[in-house]
Amino acid sequence: MTLWVPGEAGGEAQKRHAPATLRNRDAILAILRDVLPSAGLVLEVASGSGEHAIHFAAALPALDWQPSDPDPAALGSIAAWRAEAGLPNLRAPILLDAAGDWPINRADAILCINMVHISPWDGTLGLLRGAGRVLPPGGLLYLYGPYIRDDVETAPSNLAFDASLKARDPRWGVRRLEDVVAAAEAQGLRFDRVVEMAANNLSVIFRRRT
Repeated sequence: MTLWVPGEAGGEAQKRHAPATLRNRDAILAILRDVLPSAGLVLEVASGSGEHAIHFAAALPALDWQPSDPDPAALGSIAAWRAEAGLPNLRAPILLDAAGDWPINRADAILCINMVHISPWDGTLGLLRGAGRVLPPGGLLYLYGPYIRDDVETAPSNLAFDASLKARDPRWGVRRLEDVVAAAEAQGLRFDRVVEMAANNLSVIFRRRT
């Protein structure tokens, strides 16, 4: 669940707080330090509250960070956190619907955390299509979240989570990793590796084919 906390932008309570961010941001950052380029533009798709963008931009100042989201309330939250942080390498958030037309035509890396399961499958296909279009050869697509894998027993918590997601919206659900990999390959994205994370989540790493 996303909680709202007081913010200062325009005197409104715009800043959103996602408790999971505090639990996973450092573990994700450790992976990003290993896989991101040393410089360039990182596009974050579905930035949500904006807390990940703030944390990563502060920790990796040589990279420019472009947060985005399709939800105006999320864009307001990102802007409020950004105004408070004052980070020179964190750009103003942009409106971006993964399944639609992207208002950006290049990025050196793309980051997407906890979107694939909380969106229709068209959102994932749009994300992969956009990554195949805007990334340079060798460019990174990093995904984080829960997945079901053919060769690994699914944790009961992930099965329960999948059921709860589908009860909220039948278009949502924990995706089969092999389906995501196949869809990525169709867009010129090569599956690199998967890293086991806490709470039965995965870091899934793709590279744009040369």
